[in-house]
Amino acid sequence: MRKFSLNMLNRRILRIKVFKSLYAAVQTWETASAASLADAQAAFKQSVEATRDLYLFMLGIVEPLTALASERLQAARQKAHPTEEDLHPNTKFADNLLARYLSENADFVKGFNKKKFSWQQYDLVLKKVLNSIVTKEWYQAYMASPKRSMKEDCALFTHIFEEEFVDLNELDDLLEDMNIWWNDDLAYALTWCCRSFSDIASGKEWSLPPLYQSELMKRSSAGPVEDDSVFAAKLLEYAFCNYSDYSDRIAKLAEGWEKDRMVLTDICLIVCALCECVHFPNIPLRVSMNEYVEIAKYYGSLKSNVFVNGLLDKLIRQMQESGEISKR
Repeated sequence: MRKFSLNMLNRRILRIKVFKSLYAAVQTWETASAASLADAQAAFKQSVEATRDLYLFMLGIVEPLTALASERLQAARQKAHPTEEDLHPNTKFADNLLARYLSENADFVKGFNKKKFSWQQYDLVLKKVLNSIVTKEWYQAYMASPKRSMKEDCALFTHIFEEEFVDLNELDDLLEDMNIWWNDDLAYALTWCCRSFSDIASGKEWSLPPLYQSELMKRSSAGPVEDDSVFAAKLLEYAFCNYSDYSDRIAKLAEGWEKDRMVLTDICLIVCALCECVHFPNIPLRVSMNEYVEIAKYYGSLKSNVFVNGLLDKLIRQMQESGEISKR
C-alpha cells in the first residue's frame, strides 16, 4: 500500500495560532506584567502540537465506538428471552473494516499510545454518540446495504465525524478538560480525520502527518521552499516585539476610540497583519490583508472585519509613504 501524507497546519491556521499566542501574552502584560517572548513561543509550540494530538485522539474513537456496538450485540444475545434479531444480528457496523485497520496499524497504535490517550473513561460520550448514530437515515441505509467494503465503512465514519461531534456538549467538555489548546481546533481536526478516511478508502496507508504544509512541499519541489515553522516563529517574534509601537499607532488612527476601550482581539490581529506586511516581502499585501480580515470574522467582535480592514488599509498606506513597507 502507498502511504499518504497530510499536512496538519496551513498558513491560515498558523496565523490564527500566532494571533492567539500574542493575545494571551498581551493579556498577561495587562494583569501581571510577566509575559516574555519565550513564554509566547512556548505557548505557540504547544498549540501547534495540540492540533495534531487532537486529530490523533479523535481518530482513536473509531475502535471503541465499534467495540461498544459489538458489546451491545453480545448483551442482546444474552437476554433472558432474546428475539430472532438478537440471536442473529446485523454485525456490519460492529465488524467494520476501518476499526480493524486502525487497530492493526502499527504507526497509529504507537502514536496514540505514546500520547497516553484512551477513550475508556469516556463511555458516556461513546454511548451518546452511538445512540444518535443508529437513528440516522444514512446509518440505516448503510446497515441495509449488503455491500461490505473499506470504502463504504470510511464513508460511514465520514458521516459520523461530520455530523455527530460538532456542538456535542459532552465532547466539548472533555476536550476542554484534557487540553486547553483544543478549544477551537475540533472542526479542523475532524476535517483532517475525514481526509484520512478518504485516503484509506482509496487504498493508501495511514501514517502520522507532518505538522507543516511546507514539509510536504519540500518533498515534491525541486527548488527552495519557505519553512512554515520559520514563518510562524518570525511572525510571533515580530508581533510580540512591535506590539506596543503598533498598538499605539492603531489607537491614534482609530478616531473616537481610546486604546483601553478597543477590542483587544482586533488590536492583536492588526499588529500581526502589520508585522507580516513589513517583514515578509514575498507575501503580497492583499494576501496578508485578506487573511486577517477573514480571521477577524471569527475571532473579533460583530463588526471586527470591517474595523480591521479599514484600519489596516490606512496604516499600510501610511507605512508605504514612510518607507516602512516597500512592497505593493
